[in-house]
Amino acid sequence: MNQDNSSSGKPMDKPASGGRTAVVALVALALVAALFVLVPVEWQLWIKAFHVFVIIAWMAGMLYLPRLFVYHAEAGPGTPQSETFKVMERRLLKGIMTPSMIVSWVLGLWLAWKVFEFQGGWIHAKIALVLVMSGLHGYLSASFKRFERDANTKSGKFWRVMNEVPAVVLILIIILVVVKPF
Repeated sequence: MNQDNSSSGKPMDKPASGGRTAVVALVALALVAALFVLVPVEWQLWIKAFHVFVIIAWMAGMLYLPRLFVYHAEAGPGTPQSETFKVMERRLLKGIMTPSMIVSWVLGLWLAWKVFEFQGGWIHAKIALVLVMSGLHGYLSASFKRFERDANTKSGKFWRVMNEVPAVVLILIIILVVVKPF
């Protein structure tokens, strides 16, 4: 996937082809459709277990990426440390966080539909908070792109505060799921 850039001697990532992306999207949609149509409700404990696993992976990234941004902001653009953080951030975001978020949504919606039948105010509040978490994920993704271009304007202090936001949202989601207060 990497090719040598002869002018600098550094490896370059090739952009993904549009055709390959479309095929991956179609396969993913087919798998989601199969999950919703073919998987019986009796598998709910397996679905819940895998849902918890991917939530843990997603939240680990949501808590770690802003911490990387703290160090990255303090390293400054163009430094060797900055280049290392770019690699770490890209791998975390694209290899763990985004796939985990997508699978979390798919499995969570399956559970909400097949097991809970979208009944109870708690499930609607949980979905709203997961939307907030997904929006935060999008904000972190956009911030990663700014760091990648050496265009970050936020301080390490800002990222320290942002590091706490996913934890607060996660606590609220856990309370809703466990206590089901309404």
